[in-house]
Amino acid sequence: MSNSIGKYIQLQGGFAFKSSDFRESGIPLIRISNVTENGLNKSDAVFLPEEFIDELKDFLLKENDTLIAMSGATTGKCCLIKSTDIPGFINQRVGRFRILNEKETDKLFVYHVVNSSRFKDELLKDAFGSAQPNVSPRDIENVKWYFPSFTEQQHIAKILSTADAVIEKTQAAIAKYKAIKQGMLQDLFTRGIDLNTNKLRPRYQDAPELYKESKLGMIPWEWDEKIFGEEVDLIHGHQFRDYDFTEFGIPVVKIGQVKPDNVDLSSCSFVAYGREDEFQNEIIRNGDVLMALTGATLGKACLVKGLNGIVLQNYRVGRFEPIIKQNDIDKEFLYYLLIAGDLLTQIFNKVNTGAQGNIGKADFEKATFKKPPFTEQQEIAKRLRAIDNKLQTEQTYLQKMQSLKKGLMEDLLCGKKQVKVTEEVLTQNGN
Repeated sequence: MSNSIGKYIQLQGGFAFKSSDFRESGIPLIRISNVTENGLNKSDAVFLPEEFIDELKDFLLKENDTLIAMSGATTGKCCLIKSTDIPGFINQRVGRFRILNEKETDKLFVYHVVNSSRFKDELLKDAFGSAQPNVSPRDIENVKWYFPSFTEQQHIAKILSTADAVIEKTQAAIAKYKAIKQGMLQDLFTRGIDLNTNKLRPRYQDAPELYKESKLGMIPWEWDEKIFGEEVDLIHGHQFRDYDFTEFGIPVVKIGQVKPDNVDLSSCSFVAYGREDEFQNEIIRNGDVLMALTGATLGKACLVKGLNGIVLQNYRVGRFEPIIKQNDIDKEFLYYLLIAGDLLTQIFNKVNTGAQGNIGKADFEKATFKKPPFTEQQEIAKRLRAIDNKLQTEQTYLQKMQSLKKGLMEDLLCGKKQVKVTEEVLTQNGN
């Protein structure tokens, strides 16, 4: 049987602190912008004097508090307070859930309830009718929900909190690998790899004799400075018209399908089967390097993989092809060269992208880049591919865990059925 959650909790609003109280250091003030679905974000927090602690202790954060944003664009977003979030004061329009009877209602269960999609949908169905979305304590307390026995609440909370811990651990691993990759891109495209030792070359500051001057700075002696347009051809796709597209058929990759990991064919357009002979020069193959040449995704590149059928290239998607086909420029190295940033920065500095950003063949032709020997290019690409594979493994596992948690929340929190999931199952990593 469902009851209004006001039977189990009371929503406490924060204190209306004045801007004249703000300080450059002290106790952080938690405002609605600091409440995010990924936890408390205090990067832009303001501070209050420490002497407020005794006077306004009722508004101090406590571990396992659940906060909710009650106004603005973040209305309905919730977060759980961890020990590392303390101390802090809650500002007005930040709500805190207070348990009325801690022997009947579990705090963590409440957090998972109010952080569920179903709860938010019910709460926010009338909240966005004005320019400034708002919910009141009464709105929140009136939402109806099924609360099982205290023991079952604890069990459900433990299962979902275990899933959250695995998700957070995986997200931390992804952030770590992304940082490692960024550092590797910097090192590999400035120092490269000494193929005799199979290690990064020493930095120029440590071994200047290994480097020579170029317009792009100091580069290893084995490398050359090259003009991009003399080494790589940028090929535009076909300018398909609306009348070319059909309900199903041969997929067409537009700029929106160029994603960081690969081309995404899940929502692409199609042209009719049987027309492939018309577009032989626009067929995309595994190993191709593509880039969005216009719009919001301008400059985003991907290395194509996993295709098992014919796919065609639209006009504002660029495809990069080495002019010398054999043992000159490795395509995978070319992809990493593009995402490393220096080449695109050089191009964007010379292009006035305007309201609708555009780059094309002419913009790339006179750009310069650092060109290692072919074998070293392959080794550079191999190392970056290895870190990308680790990232992909973690991202796939994250999606799996997020999907699992979503299903658990639907089943367990809504009282549809009891699902037995052990911590061992949830903590198994696919690595």
